[in-house]
Order: sequence, then structure tokens, then C-alpha cells
Amino acid sequence: MDFTEPYTLPPVTECVVFFSAVSLSSMTSESDYAIPPDAYSTDTECSEPENKLPKTCSSSTDNEKSGYLLKMVKTWKKMWKRHWFVLKDGELLYYKSPSDVIHKPQGQIELNACSTIARGDGKQMLQSVCNLKADSPNLLEEWLRVLQSVLRIKAASPLFTHPDTRPVMKGHLTKVKHGYSKHVWCALFGKTLYYFRNQEDKFPLGQIKLWEARVEEVQKSCDVAEVSAPYTLSIQSVNQDPTYLLINSPQEKLYHLSVAAGSAVEQVGTEFEQLLGKLLSIEGDPGSQLWEHPTLCFTNEGLSSPLTTLPSQALQTEAIKLFKTCQLFINVAIDTPAIDYHVTLAQCALQVCLTHPELQNEIYCQLIKQTRKRQPYGPPGPLQGWQFLALCVGLFLPTPPILWYLQVHLKRHGDFRTEEGKYAIYCQRSLERTQQKGDRQARSSRMEILSILLRNPYHHSLPFSVPVHFLNSTYQVVSFDASTTVEEFQSRLNQDTGTRKTAQSGFSLYSDDPTGKDLEHCLQGNLKICDIISKWEQASKEQHTGKSENARTVKLTYKNRLYFSQQMRGETERERLLLAYQTNEEITAGHFPVNKELALEMAALLAQVEFGDFERPFSSPGASGAAQTKSNHTLKQVLERFYPKHYRHSCTEEQMRYLLSARWASLRGRSSSECIRIYLSVARKWSFFGAKLFEAEVSKNVRVWLAVHDDGVSMLEFNSVVILASYPYKSIVTFGACGQDFMLVVALSSGTNTSKDKSTEKHLFAMAPSKVRDVTLLIASYINCTQQQKAAAHHLSAPALLLALSGEMKKSKSPPAACRPSKAPTLL
Repeated sequence: MDFTEPYTLPPVTECVVFFSAVSLSSMTSESDYAIPPDAYSTDTECSEPENKLPKTCSSSTDNEKSGYLLKMVKTWKKMWKRHWFVLKDGELLYYKSPSDVIHKPQGQIELNACSTIARGDGKQMLQSVCNLKADSPNLLEEWLRVLQSVLRIKAASPLFTHPDTRPVMKGHLTKVKHGYSKHVWCALFGKTLYYFRNQEDKFPLGQIKLWEARVEEVQKSCDVAEVSAPYTLSIQSVNQDPTYLLINSPQEKLYHLSVAAGSAVEQVGTEFEQLLGKLLSIEGDPGSQLWEHPTLCFTNEGLSSPLTTLPSQALQTEAIKLFKTCQLFINVAIDTPAIDYHVTLAQCALQVCLTHPELQNEIYCQLIKQTRKRQPYGPPGPLQGWQFLALCVGLFLPTPPILWYLQVHLKRHGDFRTEEGKYAIYCQRSLERTQQKGDRQARSSRMEILSILLRNPYHHSLPFSVPVHFLNSTYQVVSFDASTTVEEFQSRLNQDTGTRKTAQSGFSLYSDDPTGKDLEHCLQGNLKICDIISKWEQASKEQHTGKSENARTVKLTYKNRLYFSQQMRGETERERLLLAYQTNEEITAGHFPVNKELALEMAALLAQVEFGDFERPFSSPGASGAAQTKSNHTLKQVLERFYPKHYRHSCTEEQMRYLLSARWASLRGRSSSECIRIYLSVARKWSFFGAKLFEAEVSKNVRVWLAVHDDGVSMLEFNSVVILASYPYKSIVTFGACGQDFMLVVALSSGTNTSKDKSTEKHLFAMAPSKVRDVTLLIASYINCTQQQKAAAHHLSAPALLLALSGEMKKSKSPPAACRPSKAPTLL
């Protein structure tokens, strides 16, 4: 299980690609470009060429293009460099030459819904702008047309604007129009049907707009007579020729396409869906007799068929089983000592719905049915049905129009005077949060289910809570809901503990490993806390069997991950305290260069913080023995926690206690904050304070420390911790796992070398696989943060930026360390 974030380039908020045309005899002609034969337009109904029946084709389209372009390179002077560009699946990649396309690209230009494509005017461009030149005006126009077409599709497609959105319907079919056919993979998002070359493609071949269209099943027409398929659906749009979809199973696709088109919704689908369509047509009139229809209301009987349209017999069978599970959950009384029976029922049902998203509409219809009584304005259904519904709403939501039906159901039953009504109000709040934050990835954990079953979540805006541990052996309980992300969780934790934002403090949330190994996982900001707890719980159960393991829960720790020396002056008192304890862990583990005397002084400082003034055992003769024992125990505890392990064997335990007590006693009367200030002042004299050290082997039996810090990566001698080499981030070409080792490729200093190709050297470091992952992600995080800080600086006006820089220079009293580069790193 891996909660860590993969290394990605920092997101681009705006990408502007400027083109200019040049005519150079030394450059290749238009014949160098691989121009696809097909043309593409956003109006796919009119301009997409297809093969004549009966052949079904998958031809390339105009959203793919390749050829040579010149890209401006901004070194010490501006220059143009020639690359082979490839536009495919909505991504613009560039290589050294066409033969290199089988290898990793030299770079990528981000194309997203916020990008802008425009012609250049020859003026000086901003650093964030990418300038490209084409060989001729004709080629310039071709690239502009293709790129602008890609941007129009990305701006309209939910695959790019909302990548977490799941389609209402998907599957293979044959699309026929004007007598031409194409076998495609289709996906219905909202009221638009997108179709792709295959299931793996992310960039659509085209789209069919369904609003104000008429969808119906038809007999085979002359247009489709030669294609073999059992059923044919016709999509008739206003002022356009019909599009035919050839499919093997009509029920599911006919229903979903009809709902998207808004046509004949009362005549398609199951009986439940048809009743729902009639209610939708009268806008849910509360006085309608349809609300009392037996199909929509609670029943003690089982289901003979699903309530919703499902694409396969296997899913229909699963839907019947799902209803039996719901009935057991609702009808069997909750017994607190045996509550794991209900936990298991809920987790099994929810896991089935996550594995088969087609059943998510089904379970909502079943639970709405089982929480409705036939009597108008009568009492709501069983409380345990509402509890099950509360679990579902926090995980995923149904698609329209069932989502509308759920919202009406919750509104009709919301009542703060009854327990069931309170659950309905909570479901409304949870539904809004799920709409904002998206669906979950994992089923509800045992902790989440117990919280919903044993206490009404209506009384708590944040119904769940978990302790977060700190390195000074304290903890803070933080509350959250089913949709709370790690980023939101950390923001609340920062508020409760007096800590700055994560981007400033560098503190991050970690989880322990469910296997029990001495590993930690840094949690990505967009993950949901409930998903993390659930995945941890599932992984723990796989490792440990037995009822006693139900008591095991995830341990969350908050500590510094990224240390920014420029942010030191804004540190809060809580941050300084936690930094001191984190530094102590490095000292006791031998990762920090301190001699015996200094280590003893620093241990005494933390002893004063932890225990206060040292009390010598000056008591009456009768009590002196007990007092001496207590004092010795405290001194032994301090030495074990705050003094390096490798120094404890150089003196006897009695000598160590005597030396420590003398230094501790000299701190009498000093406050905790003053001791922390002294401790950090001493620790920060080491130029690698805040760096994370990784033990590595560069050759057989030759060990070093790899220190990752805000300025770059340094290699330190293992015993003396003396710097051997330092690589600023701007010199790092690439890094990451290489087989079982960690690889670091750096550019050598060019000096007077004017060669275009800079020489590089590769370093391999052998270390544990988990450490390879950690050091890779840590370097990536530092580079990303540097890029984000530079991007934020571009938003400052020149006077404001100069004022900010001058303010920093006035505040800084000490020059940068000689062995750390003072210039901020950049990502090449």
C-alpha cells in the first residue's frame, strides 16, 4: 500500500504557445511532417470522415500531428533549438529527432483548458511563455488549427475539466452516419456522448450532443442494412441527419441516452425508472398519488428483478443479492457486542458497488425504497435504513435523475425532531460535500461505520475524529467528515495547534505501515482521510487475522518534511518545539554531527523542556533512598530519549547521570521557549540543519549520507558527515529508481565549454527500496515547491517584488552558508 504522491511536474496554470513562421533554406520542408489524412472539427456530426459500409475503421484524426518546430531556449541568451514535435492524445511532446520517439521525450508543453494558442509578434516574451517557430506560413496555420482544435475539445470535455467524473454509461458500439460506420468505445458524460478509438484512449475522436435530441429504437434502415447487429438506436438532432448506434443490448443504452436527451423518459427503463420519470415530469409534485405506488415504497418481500436498468445478467443477479443484504442490515436489530455483523454487511455491499459502479444507482433506489412508507406524510422508514443511506452518501452519488430523486427524498424527510429526520439532514450535508470533493476510492472503514451507527451524525458537523501524534509524545484529536481531504485535515490541524500553512512550515502528515514494519508513508494532499483509514484497515486485516486485530488503527504523525531556511523567521512557537524534538531524533540516531559534550548540553536543554527544573534528592534520611531512586530513574529516562546511543557506552551509567544532572541543574529557572531557542540556535549552526539524510552505498563497503535539502542534494562522508559533493537542483538532469538503486544524473559545469550538448555524469546509490522511493519523492517535492514559489513571484508587480526582496535582505543578518548555494534552484 502506497499513500505517497508520484513525481509529476508542477501544474501549469496557463500555457501560451506563440508561433512565428520563418523561411530557412537549411530547414526541412513540409514533406517532413506526418499529416494525417482525416480532418477534425468540434462539429463532429458534419466533418468527420468515415469508411463506407460495410468496413468498420479506426482511422487517425486531425488531433494528431508531428513535425519539426523551433523552440526558444532561454539560457544566458535567447536562441532557437530544433526539435521533433509530436501531438498525440492531447499532449505536445518534443524529441531530438523522429527516431527518438520510442524513447523518453526531452520535454512536454502542457495543453489544458486554460491554455492559449496565439501567434507571436516578435516582442520579448515572459519566462513562462513558450515560443515556437514553424518552417513556413502554411505549416504555421496547420499547427495553429490543430492545437486550437485540441484546446476546444479539452475545454468542453469533462475528461479534462473534471478528470474524476465517471461516465453514466460506457461500452463498445458501432456508430453509423451518412452510410459510413466506425467501431468505437463510447462514454456518456452528462448530456454528451463521447466516442474514442479504444477504451484506453483519453482523447475523444468526437462527440454527439444529446440535448434536444430524440432517441429511439428503430428497425434497420438502408444506411445500416449491411452491418450485423441485433439492435439499432437512432439519435435525431435538430436540423441534422440521424446518427445510428448499432448495439447488442438495447435496454441500458436506450434508457441512459433517452434520459440524457430528455425524451420519452416515462416510457423507457424498468417500472421503477418509469415512475421516476413521471415524477420528474411533474417536478415531484408532493400531492401526486405516484408517491404511494408500491414499487416506490418499503416492502418486506424480496425483489424479483432489479429496480434499475443493468447491462448484464450477472449484474442483475448481483442486484437481487444486494437487496437481500440491505434487508438484513435494516431488519436485524443492532447488538452492540455483535456490531461487527452489521459492519461486515455494510462493507460487503459497499465494496460490491465500488467494484461495479453500475450498481450504485441500484443501491440508492433500494435504500430510498426501504426508507419510504406508503402513508402520505407518515413516519419515515426504519432508522437502520437511514444509517445505511448515510454511509452511501459519503462514498459515491447516483447519476441523474436518481440524484434528483435522492435530493427530493432527503428534503421530504428532513426533520430535526426525529432521529430519522436528523439522519436525513445529515445526508443532505454529506451529499453536498461529496458533490464538492468527488467520490471515494475505498469502502467505509470500521471506524466510520461505528461512528454512524452508534451516534447520530446530525449533532456533529464533523462526525469522525482521530488523534495525530507529535514527536514530543503529545497528540491532537482532529475531526473530519467523509469527504475531508488530507489538505483540509492539515489545515484544521494547523489552526488547532498554532502552526503555519504546510507550504510555509514544511510539515506533513504521515501514516504508519499496516504491516507493522518500521516504515512511514507521507500522505498526498488530495487523498481523503477516510480512504486512507479504510485502505490501512484492509491491508492490516490481510496481514493479521483474528478478532483481536479489529482494535488496530492507523497511527498518524505530523512532522517536518520540507525545511525552507528562508521561512525560518516566521516560525511559530509550536513549530520550533516540534523541530527541536525532530532534531533530537536525528541526534540520537547519529545523523547529526555533535560531540559528547555538546550532545550532553542539548540533552539537558530538552530535559528542562520536558520535566522542568532538576530536583536534587535533598530530603530527610528516611526518604533519601526513594528520592534518589526517583532522580536516577528520571536521569536514565532523559539519557535514553535525548542522548546519542553510540555515546552511552563510553562512560558508566553513574558518570553519565552525574554529568547530565550538573548541566541540567545549571538551567534552573529557564522557560521552555527559552531552552528551545537555545537548542535550535546551536543546531542551526550545522549547514545541513533541516536536511533529510539517507544512508547509501556508492561502492562495495563504502557508505555515505545523501542529504536532501532546499538548495539541492549533497553527498556526505558517513562517519565525519563532511561534505563530499553538492548538486544544486538546477544541475540535476534526472533522478529516480534505476533497478534496485537510486540514480542521480547531474550536468557538469561547462566553464569555457561552448558545446551545445552539456556533459553529464551518473551516480548510483544502493539503498533500501523504501528509501529509494522516499528520496525520489522528497527531491521532487522540493523542485515542485521551488517552481511554485517562482510562479507565485511572477504574479507580484516589479515594485512589490523589489520591496519584498529588499525587506528580506534587511532582515537577514547572517550570510548564507559557504557549502550551500545561495541562489534559488530551478527545474530544467
